[in-house]
Amino acid sequence: MKRLVYGLGRSGLGVLGYLRRHGMPAWFYDDALKPEEARRALEMGFELEPEPRPGHYQQVIAAPGVPLNHPRLAALREGGAEVIGEAELVYRHSTTPLIGITGTAGKTSCTLFTAHFLRALGFHAKEGGNIDPPLSSVVDEAEVAVAELSSFQLERTRYFRPRVAVLLLLGVDHLDRHGSLEAYHEAKLKLIQNLTPQDALVYNAQDARIRRAIQGSPAQLYPFEPAANPRETNLNAALQAALAYARIAMREQPERTWPFAPTPENLKPFGQSAPWPEARYEVFARIGRVVFIDDSIATRLDAVRSALEAAPAPIAWVLGGVDKGAPVEELREVVGRRVGLILAIGRDGPRMAQAFQGLAEVVEIREPNGRLALERAVREALERITEGSVLLAPLAASFDQFKDYKERSRAFREVVHALGGQGG
Repeated sequence: MKRLVYGLGRSGLGVLGYLRRHGMPAWFYDDALKPEEARRALEMGFELEPEPRPGHYQQVIAAPGVPLNHPRLAALREGGAEVIGEAELVYRHSTTPLIGITGTAGKTSCTLFTAHFLRALGFHAKEGGNIDPPLSSVVDEAEVAVAELSSFQLERTRYFRPRVAVLLLLGVDHLDRHGSLEAYHEAKLKLIQNLTPQDALVYNAQDARIRRAIQGSPAQLYPFEPAANPRETNLNAALQAALAYARIAMREQPERTWPFAPTPENLKPFGQSAPWPEARYEVFARIGRVVFIDDSIATRLDAVRSALEAAPAPIAWVLGGVDKGAPVEELREVVGRRVGLILAIGRDGPRMAQAFQGLAEVVEIREPNGRLALERAVREALERITEGSVLLAPLAASFDQFKDYKERSRAFREVVHALGGQGG
């Protein structure tokens, strides 16, 4: 079979490494090839395809960032190529059991927590996927691999079948990519399309969309209940996922020995030592009676709503970046109750803030440099509030001003500490 890896970056380079380990030759192509990534691909022994030709390849493994309707991909597909993604490739060629986790919010936390619980149970568990590192980089080293899966990754699955599937939330996100809420949810729900009675399905018992979607699923059902804060909610889901996989292992590996009985009572205390992902909702500093909260990863409507409900009021809300197409007006009610000041940054922040005119004071910060924009936002907030919180929950992607949401998080924390913020 002649394969083409379309798009490098973190995922594409991970796929090339996987193909090399499995002895599968391939060519690579990228619309905006970076010299360093090309060098790494060539050093792994792969050849650059200068111009992908329809009919020349039988399989194309596309990076998540390449849209399904990309003209070149469409031409390759029409030429007879099967277009898949990293998750599908890994499923077809590795025997490692997979736990797949998706949802509009909470995927990263739940993935980390699930792998943490599994390691407590004695499994050599590795996490990867949408979270670093790529799933293709860890799957063959693991006894069980826990995969955070985005809609971009799931939309290119066909036969993919996790032993445990976790559905956290079906909210609103990536309408700019998928075109409609229905298409976005359809991509998410491909996670459960191939489950069998031997598999498990962990789901949010309070999400009506999920309850409807799982009707008729042959998998063993494990509901979880959302909690008062995101961490506890995702710990509840991860606990059910780890217990579900443990029960599969007890059935299929009867000779296995356990450090302790895999019960909720025995496993739950390990939640206290579960890792907390970078740039997730955290009160990290204080100036006087104003606390500073970093939730840079909150780019989805539901995650931002949760942050706005949890942060101490009155809130100075740092909003903006590259709009992902969410219906921001759905936040008007919570903004009206809890937000006193909106600090609109980035390319689309001022436009997004227009949805809240009359509900809170809006300060437009049109500084193009991301770090300077955050510094000005903090200064503006401190001039206007003497108590409450300054919350970075941007509801937008970061790549107009930062490399990623982690860099945005670090810049925000550094600015606050430089201006006198005290705390860890």
